[in-house]
Amino acid sequence: MYKSTGFVSFVLRRFTGLILVLYLGVHMWVIGSATRGAEAFNARMEVLETPVLKTLEILLLAAVLYHGFDGIRLIIVHYFNVTDYRKSLFYAAFATSALLTIVGGIPLLLYALGME
Repeated sequence: MYKSTGFVSFVLRRFTGLILVLYLGVHMWVIGSATRGAEAFNARMEVLETPVLKTLEILLLAAVLYHGFDGIRLIIVHYFNVTDYRKSLFYAAFATSALLTIVGGIPLLLYALGME
């Protein structure tokens, strides 16, 4: 059970969902500081401009892509009744999100390292 693609998909979907909720909290914290003035907003934005946090944006991109493509996979399996292709669709969703993470992550990494 723990080695099936269904279980791996379940765990990854929950993990990426948690990452997205945490990001939403940080996003609201930063945007909410705009009500305190430009200085407060700029101070919080400086915290997020560190190379480490810029690199973590690649993980955020991976979480968004996987969560989205796995959600589309679940909709296809559920509404089009293609349960015979669940494993293939999981691999397709995972590979697509991995490929797009690499394509989108390279510019983010170059920007984080100051090599733009």
